[in-house]
Amino acid sequence: MRSNRDRFVVFDLGGVLIDWDPRHLYRRLFDDEEQMEWFLANVTTHEWNVLQDRGRSLTEATEELVARHPEHEELIRAYYERWPEMLAGSIGDNVATLADVRAAGLPLYALTNWSAETFAQARRKFEFLDWFQGIIVSGEEGMAKPDEAIFHVLLDRYELKAPDTTFIDDSAANVEQARRVGLDAIHYVSPSQLRAGLQERGLLAETKP
Repeated sequence: MRSNRDRFVVFDLGGVLIDWDPRHLYRRLFDDEEQMEWFLANVTTHEWNVLQDRGRSLTEATEELVARHPEHEELIRAYYERWPEMLAGSIGDNVATLADVRAAGLPLYALTNWSAETFAQARRKFEFLDWFQGIIVSGEEGMAKPDEAIFHVLLDRYELKAPDTTFIDDSAANVEQARRVGLDAIHYVSPSQLRAGLQERGLLAETKP
């Protein structure tokens, strides 16, 4: 039987271990849920946010968006001025699973789409981030999931073997790309499903009734 030292577990962070959502902030700034959803879908769009995940500065991102939507300037500036309010905290059940994986002696890594500037704030807030032997942050690399290249950065930098590496992410596109690169991957849906997936792979002991 292979040692746990020969197997590796890689966690996504936002949506798996950390509850990050702009709605946590913008529900305080909007009285109308539909108006909030329109703003998030049409102004501070996913496509706009991804550029920060790929390394664009928060200042450049903010000024560019204000220039395009001056009527929403105050709301746009709140995105990064009040960014910590988008963090509701950790996802407790999954952090408990992370702790169990760590206790089992498995080397832990993280691969996250995150602005380098805001990740520095998250790093100070969540002590469990110190449990990882290495963390690949897209904003520091200038590339983001599901780009194939960032998976190779992970594997090459930490000398991981793809077939021995289990990758966990809540994005189906990221999971599909990980599998194309050769990693074992779990598409995260719920805490119980994640724990069961790790148990099925022999990475965690079965829970006793």
